[in-house]
Amino acid sequence: DPHTAMWIRDAARDEKLPEIGKLNDPRYFPYRWGQAFWSYVGGRWGDEAVGRLLKRAGGSGDLASAFVRTLGIPDSTLSADWHDAIRAAYDPVAATTKGPETYGEAVFSRDEKEKTGGHYNLAPALSPDGKQMVFISERDQFSIELFLADVASKSITRKIVKTAVDPHFESLQFINSSGAWSADGQRFVLAGVRKGKPVLSIIKVENGDIDREIALPDLGEAFNPTWSPDGRYVAFSAIAGGLMDLYIYDLNENLLKRMTNDAYAEIEPSWSPDGKTIAFVTDRFSTDLPRLRHGNYRLAALDPASGAVRPLPSFSDGKNINPQWSSDGKDLYFLSDHTGITNIYRVDLAAGTIFQITNLYTGVSGITDLSPALSSAARANHVAFSVYKKGSYGIYSIENPTVLAGEAPRGDFPQGNPGILPPPNRDREGVIAMLQDPATGLPPTTNFGGDKYRAGLSLDYIGQPSLAVGVDSWGAFVGGGASAFWSDMLGNHNLATVLQMNGTLKDITVGVGYTNLARRLNWGVVAQQVPLLSGGIAQAVGTVDGQDAYFEQLIRYRQTSREVGFVTSYAISRVRRVEGSVGFSNITFDTDIRTKAWELFGNFIGNQLMDSTITASTCGAGESFRLNFCSPADMNLGTASLATVYDNSLFGATSPILGARYRLEADPTVGSLNMLDLLGDYRKYFMPVRPFTFATRLVYRGRHGPDADTDRLYPLYLGYQTIIRGYGQNSWDIAAECGIDVTRVGTGTVSCPSFDRLLGSKMLFGNAELRFPLLGVLGIGSGYYGGFPIEMAFFGDAGVAWTNQDNAHKAWFLGGVRKPIYSAGVALRINLLGFAILEIDAAHPFNRAGSGLVWQFGLSPGF
Repeated sequence: DPHTAMWIRDAARDEKLPEIGKLNDPRYFPYRWGQAFWSYVGGRWGDEAVGRLLKRAGGSGDLASAFVRTLGIPDSTLSADWHDAIRAAYDPVAATTKGPETYGEAVFSRDEKEKTGGHYNLAPALSPDGKQMVFISERDQFSIELFLADVASKSITRKIVKTAVDPHFESLQFINSSGAWSADGQRFVLAGVRKGKPVLSIIKVENGDIDREIALPDLGEAFNPTWSPDGRYVAFSAIAGGLMDLYIYDLNENLLKRMTNDAYAEIEPSWSPDGKTIAFVTDRFSTDLPRLRHGNYRLAALDPASGAVRPLPSFSDGKNINPQWSSDGKDLYFLSDHTGITNIYRVDLAAGTIFQITNLYTGVSGITDLSPALSSAARANHVAFSVYKKGSYGIYSIENPTVLAGEAPRGDFPQGNPGILPPPNRDREGVIAMLQDPATGLPPTTNFGGDKYRAGLSLDYIGQPSLAVGVDSWGAFVGGGASAFWSDMLGNHNLATVLQMNGTLKDITVGVGYTNLARRLNWGVVAQQVPLLSGGIAQAVGTVDGQDAYFEQLIRYRQTSREVGFVTSYAISRVRRVEGSVGFSNITFDTDIRTKAWELFGNFIGNQLMDSTITASTCGAGESFRLNFCSPADMNLGTASLATVYDNSLFGATSPILGARYRLEADPTVGSLNMLDLLGDYRKYFMPVRPFTFATRLVYRGRHGPDADTDRLYPLYLGYQTIIRGYGQNSWDIAAECGIDVTRVGTGTVSCPSFDRLLGSKMLFGNAELRFPLLGVLGIGSGYYGGFPIEMAFFGDAGVAWTNQDNAHKAWFLGGVRKPIYSAGVALRINLLGFAILEIDAAHPFNRAGSGLVWQFGLSPGF
């Protein structure tokens, strides 16, 4: 595998070969390093050793002993032997190859000398005059984005596409695609995804505005557009029905024409300067479809007028990809790994002669072995290419005519093909044979039966079970619970079950939920019973039958919710979805009062006099269940919900830093309560100056209808830390701030207007923050966040809560007296190693009497 071998060679040269015990580290890409490791084990001990090693390691979990028992050596020795084999195979390659700086100049690279650019500088596309270049990079650290650069000065002119926040671009197809300039250098076309469907986006280079967007709803994905010299047509490759073919779109007539229609792959088209030929890559000359024998990629030419296809000169072995025309149309530059290393070649089309432009140690490469990595200027003798080096991708530029002329292609390397993973001399006796059909390695088709896939649920995992046993003066307690989760093999059908006991049969929690993810329209059903307990213990002194007694009373309020419901969600695109639900809820209430009494002799307690339990009756009109020890009436509720959700925000380590998101939701309730709950939540994040983010939020939440202000629901509260900071419930001194005699609390007659204004059935609030990575701004450590993800923010909060009652309880803009509350301050958010985000606020509330700074602590990310 030349692509994996390139990675291994690069690490060997930089002496960054990992020990086997470190291969679980996410820094080491498992596809590449895992392939190289198992290739070495299978090549040295035979393929069967791989199975034995996996079985022993998986059964015992002891990797160290599995290596010794299977291979006869410890992992430390295996690491050393593996590294020695890599060096023996690839060190000689360094003596006969060169670095990319030998052939061209680095434009954007993370090399030790050139620190410009990100780690991924990909898909270069030179302007017709070769002076500008569009390329893809993560240099801003937030996402893969499209940049326009000046080649001579190696500077970024502007960011053309911000995929992190631009609703027009959900994906740039950066792994398999690049874009193309129009012949006049005014426009740039690229393939992307919008609302889950492929599009061709034509962008004005001068300002980055979208000039035109062409939807391709009948195709699966589109890649590598190329512009005709007259600007009328765009050719590209696309997937349709699982097959990759070439298409041409007529920009004048708005017509799409399929140019190839077969089971072969046709990729990476490139339009010739005279407009008469489209060069592309295909396996049609080497693949044997009837026998499923896949061939190498070769170069071909398509006549756009007739649709005729003919082969172009290229190598018979290895891949031949990414054709790019010379400015005069007489030559094609392309990439090939026929020697085991991907280099740039030039073919003289008239003579059919191939010349080698580069002879690199690593190779010309994008993310995958078929990614576009080469570009030539339409009107200049200029080539740009991306190279994998030192674990990153850099872009280099060649304008030297002598270099571009090339040399005679070199043959095989003296030490063998550098694209082969060590060991080069494999244990052929240990190779597992699948040669019942010598041509394909497959058993005869008569040995295979067929049947439809049937989803069957199997146990995925069991949640941590619990068991608790206790005893006190009120009796014994036994509780515990467990959860179990099932799914089918494809993960389309999922079942979750929960059982929890909390002492009595009345306090059993049980739930079952099923979700179906087999289609874009997800749906599920849920049924559950959830009891919620609250209450407390009261103490008093009184008499029982004339005997002084000490009383203890256990008051237990129980709310039991029984629900059944149906939920659904439909993804309109990667950033937009619609959610809905319908359900029925039965909520019952009961109050148990258990009273105990003991003889009281002065300060001494004697024998128990009584132990009785009563169940409270249902509360009457005007009775409070807290004050009158009664139970609220049961409720039967029909519920529904409908919401539209949008979210293209880019979330940092502690809060979002770019993009926007909103949620518009309506939740009607009928039955014992009749009301409509409305939610509008909009948030916007933009970065006026890197790395400072200005974050804003505007939220309306309100209950409407006959029961909007019912006392059976807790009121909405503005003072939560996540809404308006500085007004937390636990921060109030009711005696000092409200002028309340604390001895009267609980009589039902106290009121605190400055606190009551935070409560209502409706609320409107907004927040603004200027947030930034503290250590990154101070230059402590590297990267956006510096040495540790700590975010600092200066904030301002404002909001108002109101009800439908008299003017004293209405918002000022409805003619009432409720005025907004405000606060401002500074916040610090710390990412606690991924487990939680700690927020520390120092807030000054402007609407609390005599209040200075209020400190608040919470575990929550920024809004």
